[in-house]
Amino acid sequence: MKKTAMISVCAMACFVATGLGGCTDSVRQRDLTIVGWGGSSQRAHRDAYWTSFVVDTGITLQEDVWHGGIGVLRTKIQAGAADWDIVQVETEELILGCEEGLFEPINWQMLGGREAFIEPSVHDCGVGAMVWSQLFGYDADRMPEGPRNWAQFWDVQRFPGRRGLRRTPKYTLEFALMADGVEPADVYSVLRTPQGVDRAFRKLDELKPYTVWWSSISQVPDLLASGQVAVSMTSPGRLLVANREEGRNFRVVWDGNIYAVDYWVILKGSPRKAQAMQLIAHMKQPQNEVRLPQFIPTGLSNREAIAMLDPALKRDTPSNPENLRHAVELDAQFWVENSDALTRRFNAWAAR
Repeated sequence: MKKTAMISVCAMACFVATGLGGCTDSVRQRDLTIVGWGGSSQRAHRDAYWTSFVVDTGITLQEDVWHGGIGVLRTKIQAGAADWDIVQVETEELILGCEEGLFEPINWQMLGGREAFIEPSVHDCGVGAMVWSQLFGYDADRMPEGPRNWAQFWDVQRFPGRRGLRRTPKYTLEFALMADGVEPADVYSVLRTPQGVDRAFRKLDELKPYTVWWSSISQVPDLLASGQVAVSMTSPGRLLVANREEGRNFRVVWDGNIYAVDYWVILKGSPRKAQAMQLIAHMKQPQNEVRLPQFIPTGLSNREAIAMLDPALKRDTPSNPENLRHAVELDAQFWVENSDALTRRFNAWAAR
């Protein structure tokens, strides 16, 4: 077997063995394991630097997929289930997990020092994996002139069809407020009030009969291509990769996008901690990280890699200032403080 094929073959073995995307010790024999969001995002990481890491080091790498949630990581650590090593997490998972001792500290000396990275991507327990945005997109073959902002996303009379939304309060509540006329700069000041939360849920009430909820962002290209939804919340990379690889005609709308950083973390007690740090250092080398936008449009964290990047590859990413002119920076601290309460309310509302 060629080393370049080892990642995908091992990953497939785990999916077949468990049927759930998880990996048993007997199947995996406890190789170094990295966990991402799946789909085109995971393929991009594999092509940019995971495969080269296997070739360069001879270390066998196992992949797994998850859909987020600090509770998943808490359960693994508390149960002593050390079957994951490196995990791609969102900002509030990074903050909470670090506070709770779920992650190993990052060895910044191995990465060239904190100053080598843009400030938002630097944390004691994590290093920026990619800079991303949540926005919405549609299939221009089905809808040549689609919505241009969140108010129009909500307008099912002018733009008929079902809407795809992630089944979480995060992002969904922010987008509902923008659809109701709140300016991006004011979203979190409004959402921090009980009246603002009520306002967001009232706006969601309007769209609920037309909503298709998804749990994994990798579902969105298929939902749009099949016509199950006319418009969907998404990340730009998923749709733009489908345009390039599958000949789709998806369009993305940056107005009112929410942008943030995902991070690589090492789970506490990882028996592969040294190898995990070795892989993170490999990913964060400028000559390796700069390859990532060739496979999926995304912003980078290493300053030298950003300087090396072809300007054309910045166009459809948060690294393009034009895409942030009417945008919202994710307030991770808000979600650290309010996630549990708002998730309970959101789940109860969605179940009605």
